[in-house]
Amino acid sequence: MTQKPLELILARNLMSALSTPAFLVDEGGVLVFYNEAAGMLLGKRFEELGTVGPEEWGSMFGPFGEEGEPIPYDELPLVTAVRNGRPAHAEFTLRSTDGAIHAVEASAFPILTAHGSRGAIAVIWPTLSGGSNGAGPA
Repeated sequence: MTQKPLELILARNLMSALSTPAFLVDEGGVLVFYNEAAGMLLGKRFEELGTVGPEEWGSMFGPFGEEGEPIPYDELPLVTAVRNGRPAHAEFTLRSTDGAIHAVEASAFPILTAHGSRGAIAVIWPTLSGGSNGAGPA
């Protein structure tokens, strides 16, 4: 197993202490961690899923647009944050493992170092319209 950059380890520690759902990707877009609050929203703890690539997490959870179509990978806030080194924000829906749809807003910001981009963090919260079941993160 390859050692992760210190910045990703520190970001994971911060996210573990948050009650706001948060996701962490590395510079390649691989989902390397999400916190307990995000696991509650998705219906699966990170320890159950583990590290997954963008295609896998995208097909499992989304995000999806207004008509339920998958949002192209290149348009995701996390991808914008990693590739462009700047924050990004969007509204979309996520699908939990029980099929519930959650309308959320996401703000992503890059993790930049003197050596370049190391990844990005996205923090999400329910929109006022809620999801199909009106549920959001606790």
